[in-house]
Amino acid sequence: MTSLRSQLLLWLLFPLGIFVAVSSWITYRNAVDMATATHDRLLLGSARVIAEQIRYDDGVFLVPVPPSALELFQSSAHDRVFYRITSASGNLLAGSEDLPLPAVKLGQESSYFFSTEFRGEKIRVSAYGQSVITAPDDEMVIVEVAQTLRAHKIFSDRIWEHAVLQHLLILLFVAVLLALGVRSALAPAMRLRDHMQHRKPDSLEPLSRADIPDELVPIVDAVNHYVVRLDKQMAAHSRFIANASHQLRTPITVLATQVDYGLHSDDASGKDVALRAMKVSLQHGIRLVNQLLSLSGAEAASDRRQDAMLDNVDLVLVVQEVFEEFAMFAQDKRIDLGFDCAHGSITAQGGMYHELIANLVDNALRYTPRGGVVTTSLDMDETKIVLTVADNGPGIPAEERQRVFERFYRISSSQADGTGLGLAIVAEIAAVIGAEVVLSAPAGHSGLIVTVAIPVADH
Repeated sequence: MTSLRSQLLLWLLFPLGIFVAVSSWITYRNAVDMATATHDRLLLGSARVIAEQIRYDDGVFLVPVPPSALELFQSSAHDRVFYRITSASGNLLAGSEDLPLPAVKLGQESSYFFSTEFRGEKIRVSAYGQSVITAPDDEMVIVEVAQTLRAHKIFSDRIWEHAVLQHLLILLFVAVLLALGVRSALAPAMRLRDHMQHRKPDSLEPLSRADIPDELVPIVDAVNHYVVRLDKQMAAHSRFIANASHQLRTPITVLATQVDYGLHSDDASGKDVALRAMKVSLQHGIRLVNQLLSLSGAEAASDRRQDAMLDNVDLVLVVQEVFEEFAMFAQDKRIDLGFDCAHGSITAQGGMYHELIANLVDNALRYTPRGGVVTTSLDMDETKIVLTVADNGPGIPAEERQRVFERFYRISSSQADGTGLGLAIVAEIAAVIGAEVVLSAPAGHSGLIVTVAIPVADH
């Protein structure tokens, strides 16, 4: 059962159903007790009427049984009536000899009621003791009157059926009221559902908390939080598409021109020139796409900061992996690519360190002239890990050091074939891991020092 309304009604009606069942059982017991009490009064009244007619004359008990004593039991149930009058000495004076005697000794004007089985039927018996004044020593006689239980059962069943019918009508009435109440209570949820269903597909406005029950506020807040995250994600995707389309248009146009030039060249040397130019354009395009994907990944990671801080990584191994990737590039430019670390292992918690270091090293290699030096170093203390990438390239003017973190921004004096995304990616990743990035210039000569201070996670 998935309907909240049905579940609420079930949990509300279930205890009421249990109550009705228990109440019906109690009512049945009360109906039986009431019928038994009424029946006992009739039996006792009949026994007293018979007892009042008993006389003692000439040494003999005279036991007339008036018709009025038995007319009390007339009913449509056709019950059978039995009686027995016995002297104190146990002599049968009148009635059915095999009618069972009471199990207790009766006193003067005392009565006793009991149920038993007689001649194949269940009966109710009333025994009444009364002394006969005219008898010697006021001898007592026992008068028993019994009746089968057909009318008794009909009477108790009617009482019980009437009570159960009342209970069922009350339960039905309460169920209707509960259904209306649950529907009214769930009306805000239904309105919220209708509002969500009629929202435009591109609508990312937060839901209003006005007129929302307290129980639904956490759901509304969760939806609003999700809408904010979705808005950021969609904005990141839109930026990625816009950036990709804008940045890839020029390389693709250049590549198309080079292909056209190669097709129209008649000599092999012209085609070779075109192919080499196409290779350079393709490499530039591949690097641009990779950096765009890295930037998009860094933006997505910034929206799930907690997920990005789960794994432990050895930064020394990461630097070594990055150096292996850029070894051929550094060799082609005759750049001295070095690594300085006094520790055998430096462990950091988080992710995307490979992209961070790779973009710093790639940026330094591209802007450092042939024969230059690029040095990466790692150090740490109790509070932070310090990653430094230094080069002896042209550097970045102080007034432009903040702008280079903007996407696609390139300094005006740059002659390198960069995309303007390297430091933007570094800034995004640093924001994810909570690091601080500082740009500075080495003392005494040109170049750039990029310092990333990574906080050490508390254990």
